[in-house]
Amino acid sequence: MNTLAEKVLQQLGSIVVILDEEGDAQYVSPSVKNVLGFEPHFLLGSGWLTHTRMNEAERVIVKSDLRKIAEGIQKNHSYERMLRTSSGGQKWIHWNTVSADDGKFIGIGYDITQQKQREDLLTQRTKDLQERNQEMESGLRYAQRIQSAILPQENELKRKFRDAFVYYKPKDIVSGDFWWLHETEDSVYVAVIDCTGHGIPGALMSVLAHSVFREVFINRNPGSTARILELLDEELFIALNKEHPHNPYPDGMDVALCRFLKRSNTLEYSGAYRPLVLFREGVLHEIAASRYPIGYYNNVPKRFDSTTIELRSDDMLFMFSDGYADQFGGEREKKLNKRGFRELLQTIHAMKGEEQSSFLDYALMNWKQQYAQTDDITVLGIRI
Repeated sequence: MNTLAEKVLQQLGSIVVILDEEGDAQYVSPSVKNVLGFEPHFLLGSGWLTHTRMNEAERVIVKSDLRKIAEGIQKNHSYERMLRTSSGGQKWIHWNTVSADDGKFIGIGYDITQQKQREDLLTQRTKDLQERNQEMESGLRYAQRIQSAILPQENELKRKFRDAFVYYKPKDIVSGDFWWLHETEDSVYVAVIDCTGHGIPGALMSVLAHSVFREVFINRNPGSTARILELLDEELFIALNKEHPHNPYPDGMDVALCRFLKRSNTLEYSGAYRPLVLFREGVLHEIAASRYPIGYYNNVPKRFDSTTIELRSDDMLFMFSDGYADQFGGEREKKLNKRGFRELLQTIHAMKGEEQSSFLDYALMNWKQQYAQTDDITVLGIRI
């Protein structure tokens, strides 16, 4: 091989090797010195397989590959092999081998060690990332079980009313939404709560909010729904800001709260940013909420009002977080919005509870299509 070609091979980090049918080297380009550290003459004859391969099994593989090419099973052969260097290290070489007319084999090898190292590093990083993701998902699943344990059972709700359902769909395994059920001697309280955030932050907020609900309902014995919201506001502020009352967190929750009075068949409702929807004889009535959330709100004085409704047989009530109406989708990639959500409730309100829940799920999937879920979703329905 002329000197110019050898200089080019040296620059490219390439090796040319000519082998006979037995795998003995007839020629090894001087560039091997730069790539593997061996003097070319040291690798001639059987030295090529003896010194650059790790063990006898690798030498057998080389001879088998040459035999396949010679027999026409393979016209050419492209592969990657790890070779030993003169210092005992290792180099990855990509080979292209062809058979010549005189029965010899010509192999051209390219040093791809750095590329393989980058690939190995990427593979390891990908593996590490997958393991971390699995650990995170495992943690989320465990948190989901804990969060589920503090939620009421849907069957409890169904036992207390003629018909009822809960459509509960977290965005990220755990949820910032939850619902509440509490019974006293004279009343049944039902609430849907939408805490700030979703995923892990929302779930942590919901656990804190749940403890606040327990404190108010069990230890404070509040009575009216408006008073309950006032106490929830007070307790949540203390829980979130006891360490820094002069620089309060803006986190909080929106609440739709109903109190069903057993003896009078009367409903008392109060809301913090979450309205109540009532269907009576097919007509939608919306009972507005107070325009304040539970939690810090720019030091604005708050007033939570209550609305009393005389219930009638077959009335259908809906409480919900804002997740369903805020879902992006449709042909125009817009939010479903309040109007679209209320039209959906109009469609389903006469169905049985389980059918309503199934239809809500079908409609959501049909609306969002390929888009990710925007927020946690809770829709709770009660038929009188």
